[in-house]
Amino acid sequence: MSLFLFLVLVALVLGIIGFAAHGLFYLLIIGAIVLLADLAYAAVRFRRGGRRHRIAR
Repeated sequence: MSLFLFLVLVALVLGIIGFAAHGLFYLLIIGAIVLLADLAYAAVRFRRGGRRHRIAR
């Protein structure tokens, strides 16, 4: 979970710098790509998360 939050923070910072600084539009694009990759990673991880737990009888 900490990796997910860290990558969201990195994407946010890159997006803000890319939007605010003139000539650094590529940082905004990189931030958007990192955010999309992070959301895909979280979706895969949360989808597989329920299968690991077994109920003991």
